[in-house]
Amino acid sequence: MFDRLKSLFTPRPRATARPGLAPGVRLYAVGDVHGQDDLLDTMLARIRDDALTAGDGTQCTLIMLGDYIDRGLGSARVIERLSTLADMPFAVRFLKGNHEEAMLDFLADPAAGPVWAQYGGGETMAGYGVKLPSAQAGGQAWQEAQQALIAAMPPHHRAFLDGLEPYVVEAPYIFVHAGVDPAKPLSEQSEQDFYWIREKFINSPRHFEYQVVHGHTPEQDYHHDARRIGIDTGAYLTGVLTAVRLEGGSVTFLQSRRGER
Repeated sequence: MFDRLKSLFTPRPRATARPGLAPGVRLYAVGDVHGQDDLLDTMLARIRDDALTAGDGTQCTLIMLGDYIDRGLGSARVIERLSTLADMPFAVRFLKGNHEEAMLDFLADPAAGPVWAQYGGGETMAGYGVKLPSAQAGGQAWQEAQQALIAAMPPHHRAFLDGLEPYVVEAPYIFVHAGVDPAKPLSEQSEQDFYWIREKFINSPRHFEYQVVHGHTPEQDYHHDARRIGIDTGAYLTGVLTAVRLEGGSVTFLQSRRGER
């Protein structure tokens, strides 16, 4: 899966300026939504309006960084919105986050249910009208909940989840949900690295050839340095959803805040 990443993971010479995106390319990336469908709708409208300002011949692409679900009761509505996007002035790529992986694990094996519930899966189940089993529930209850969720999910929601990507590369950036393991070359990264890594990546001083654009680790505000651009601002707690716009060598940020129009 990761053959195309070979030879990309090398230290970046500090004296070399990082080039920008190729001419005619504008990228947007949106951080962790976690069921905040109101913030997502506001953000999509802002990105739509901004994309309409792009010059002739400019290709705009939105990259969603994963964690669309859990923790927020609008999780099912978020999947519906994203899986039915149409008539937008941009292409869309959807990455998988650790929360989508946990949900897919449960859909494949009801024994994964208690772990998913620890990550906020109960809110996602509630959005589909499925009751979360009690903490003392046995295997039969989790199997029944799994079957109820499978029956409640529209087919295009399951197709959306099954089609999520582990990463996107658009030089000079690599887009992933959580980050990359600085101890390994990109050709040896696992999907677990892309979905779950946190402190080992965040705290590493290592520079990469590709600047990493990621979510997963909530921060008080967006983070931008030569190594990484972090845009998880904890929307389900703070009411602030963050996106980054990349064009040429320019890096700018957009935010939607609860209560704003």
